[in-house]
Amino acid sequence: MKLKKLLTVGLTVFILNVFGKEKPNVLFIAIDDLNDYVNCMGGSIKIPTPNIDRLARKGTLFTNAHCQAPICGPSRASIMTGLYPSTSGNYLQLKDINIKKGNAALNKAIFMPDYFEQNGYKSMAVGKIYHNGDAAKTFDEYGGKFAWMGPKPKQRFNYDPSKMDHKTGSTQTDWGAYPEQDSLMTDYQSAKWAVDKLQQAYDKPFFLAVGFVRPHVPWYAPKKWFDMFPLDSIETPPYNKNDFDDIPDFARKVADAPMMPTTEELIKSGEWKNAIQAYMACVAFVDAQVGKVLDALENSEHADNTVIVLWADHGYHLGEKNRFAKQALWERDTRTLLIFKDINGNSSQTCTAPVQLLDIYPTLIDMCKLPPSELLEGHSLVDLIKSPEKKWAYPALSFYGEGNIAIRDERFRLTKYEDGSLELYDMKNDPNEWTNLAKDTAYKKTIQGLIQYVPHSWAPLSEYSKYNFNEYFIEKSKTE
Repeated sequence: MKLKKLLTVGLTVFILNVFGKEKPNVLFIAIDDLNDYVNCMGGSIKIPTPNIDRLARKGTLFTNAHCQAPICGPSRASIMTGLYPSTSGNYLQLKDINIKKGNAALNKAIFMPDYFEQNGYKSMAVGKIYHNGDAAKTFDEYGGKFAWMGPKPKQRFNYDPSKMDHKTGSTQTDWGAYPEQDSLMTDYQSAKWAVDKLQQAYDKPFFLAVGFVRPHVPWYAPKKWFDMFPLDSIETPPYNKNDFDDIPDFARKVADAPMMPTTEELIKSGEWKNAIQAYMACVAFVDAQVGKVLDALENSEHADNTVIVLWADHGYHLGEKNRFAKQALWERDTRTLLIFKDINGNSSQTCTAPVQLLDIYPTLIDMCKLPPSELLEGHSLVDLIKSPEKKWAYPALSFYGEGNIAIRDERFRLTKYEDGSLELYDMKNDPNEWTNLAKDTAYKKTIQGLIQYVPHSWAPLSEYSKYNFNEYFIEKSKTE
């Protein structure tokens, strides 16, 4: 019996060592609060991002990709468990250690790195992957023990809501040139850690996750990155001060971010362009860190056998809709960056199908030829990577609190709120969402076609998922 057991173990090790190496590695790059100002995304502002752009040229860029929740914690929880917030109850902010505590569906869920480990992979991570890095402890090796949001000055430069009588709640939002050297930035050190890992050899395939914090607030970066964008060259994004005249009152409640600056406030203070400049500087800085990681992979022995996915956890308003925030269900909040590079030479492709960050998990399983998981609610994008023009049967769904959902197809965006009120926008003819068509009878069939995707049942808000700002969500948390 002992001999039989030894032979079985030996055969298993042989299979893993020989055939396991044929499985592609995964480079999994996450960026925080990055909106569609990335050059290749064609947003209203185009920030030079040569490294992200070259990855897009070498792979497939999804220009109509959307997060499942417009804030870090629940968005990342959805990506890493493969579950919609309407299934998990993780609609609002939460800690990594509580992601799987909410209900039975979460208890069964398998975190993405754990799934890859179960299928013969070594998992490694650095920086911000989950909301708290890897406080859930799902990676074999985690190297992100750096100052979390990067170094901060002793006093804020431009924005501090604690000193404003009309503001409630707290935020790290501020902007200015700081510190002096790139090497003091968290993302610089994360890139350095990842580069070192890519230069090493491994006896089995690896899943390497690299999470960058910028351009999350505070918008601090060394002065040289600010100098790339002189203030007199900066244009502000489209803004309509009467934008909210035709939206439901409930939409205002859901999107309220009382601690954040408004566009009107920054126009009055003369800081709008300064804030935009700081965001642009942070994007340029993080693009350079992405470039280091891509260069390291290209110059390594893993170059030809590594799948790459690069994503941002949600979008961000930089003045549109009188907001400097995420935390809402408009296009700027949910539209995000998603790029896949496979190992089969599909390059310079753009896909406009409405896809989701939830689709990352099943897509990577498919690309790595691992057994499919019935627990996942997303859809593999491999068919779209092979044929970007292929008809896609699914809309993208985004959630912000129980009962609030945005449904995005290739052209239209419908948002249904808990009280039944609606917003409908024609994103082809009205990309700024300035004209709410929900009450226009000419669009009745469009609404009917989209509203069928609203879940029939919603998981209650998890007791571990909550906000301490926004009166609507505070009351919801108390009720739950």
